[in-house]
Amino acid sequence: MSPTKLTAELCETIADVALAEGRKRNLAPLVVAVLDAGGHLMNFKREDKAGILRFDIAFGKAWGSIGMGFGSREFLARTQLNAAFVGALAAASGGRVIPVPGGVLIKTAQGDLLGAVGISGDTSDQDEACCIAGIEAAGLVAQVAM
Repeated sequence: MSPTKLTAELCETIADVALAEGRKRNLAPLVVAVLDAGGHLMNFKREDKAGILRFDIAFGKAWGSIGMGFGSREFLARTQLNAAFVGALAAASGGRVIPVPGGVLIKTAQGDLLGAVGISGDTSDQDEACCIAGIEAAGLVAQVAM
């Protein structure tokens, strides 16, 4: 049965498994931010030697995904269709949204939004794959697109 609430324990699992997936893939040092549905930070982990901007990028990927209601891969696709909207959104959010893959919504099996994971450190595709691994290991559903 899929969890129905994002707990501290689930957030820990998501972050730990995401980082383990990064080590399995031999990726650059990663940063993981797990947010609840209100955009509040529930868990943060930073690997040694991860760059100083990585937290802001990981948080922005997750926060933007929650704010828009879809993963940051979908967000990137939409930026290419309407650059003016993305500029306005960046201004309205105080620059917090990062519209590149690596931000994935966390949902229940019934489709209820619980939060999002953002990862930064390697390529966006690799970051996203680690998000998905962490979410699925917690028994939850990862949503990268609409």
